[in-house]
Amino acid sequence: MTTPFSYDINPARIVFGPGTLARVGDEIKRLGASRALILSTPFQQADAQALARQLGPLSAGVFAEAAMHTPVAVTARAMAAFDAAGADCVVALGGGSTIGLGKAIAYRNDAPQVVVATTYAGSEVTPILGQTEDGVKTTVRDPKILPEVVIYDPDLTLGLPVAMSVTSGLNAMAHALEAVYARDRNPVASLMAVEGVRALQGALPVIVADPRNAAARSDALYGSWLCGTVLGTVGMALHHKLCHTLGGSFDLPHAETHAIVLPHSAAYNAQAAAAELRPLTALFGGDIGGGLYDFARSLGAPLALKDLGLQESQLDQAADLTVKNPYWNPRPIARDAVRALLQRAWEGTRPQSS
Repeated sequence: MTTPFSYDINPARIVFGPGTLARVGDEIKRLGASRALILSTPFQQADAQALARQLGPLSAGVFAEAAMHTPVAVTARAMAAFDAAGADCVVALGGGSTIGLGKAIAYRNDAPQVVVATTYAGSEVTPILGQTEDGVKTTVRDPKILPEVVIYDPDLTLGLPVAMSVTSGLNAMAHALEAVYARDRNPVASLMAVEGVRALQGALPVIVADPRNAAARSDALYGSWLCGTVLGTVGMALHHKLCHTLGGSFDLPHAETHAIVLPHSAAYNAQAAAAELRPLTALFGGDIGGGLYDFARSLGAPLALKDLGLQESQLDQAADLTVKNPYWNPRPIARDAVRALLQRAWEGTRPQSS
């Protein structure tokens, strides 16, 4: 018997395939817009400027100050640039930092958004915004935050550095893992979650060995879309609370933090959510925490929070912040257990799920 459930489908338009970057202008016009402010990080500014030239009169200029964790101060500058340029929509070219900035703008002025995703972040298909102010990262969910159009062009990921490919892929997997045991889980999201993890599990080792393998890049982008989609349709749990705390309060890099914490949060919930995790546990050799750790290590992913600059003396504060206003979780969130989890993640110790 199927358990009763509810399922809200987020109404984003997905354009997937090689060469789809050329369709950005068509999608802007399809939204009824005519002046797009193009967003990027400083690192991708040249790509954003090239896109502006491609768009010609549809471009209202480039704002290339997107930063990790979507600082409110950066959003304020972007809003001023949007108004000064007479823009009527945004095009976010990049990964989570740039996508977050576009969502922050839309949350404030309801500007239509086109996202050109160049990493495996997944946030482009969620109505969720995480933003940071005064060292605290908070999240908000609102229909205005969901981008109207997402373009996935695997050609744009061929040059994505291997290290960034690995950590953003593991970040995407984290969304799927928490989706299968979410309080508001449903069979559709769970199917998408398992398929997304399967696609990324197959693609990431190939990308490490052959970074310009077009088929693997396409599979990884497909997997990240599925994982991001479930992030936008069900609630998240301890893993995301940990990562929001570590990123927002200690300024740790987003994807790397997800990659390190994932095996440990999975191990924490392995017994309490054993039935829900069973399809994913099978993919990782019967031990979800240890299997994810071994997989990450095989890809050369970072394994220890201390390597990201977190001090051991900060772990008590991190534990305290994590258990303050905790997210729902299948296993009760106990301060001492969370502190022990953080210690293992800080040291880079292999977790045991059973």
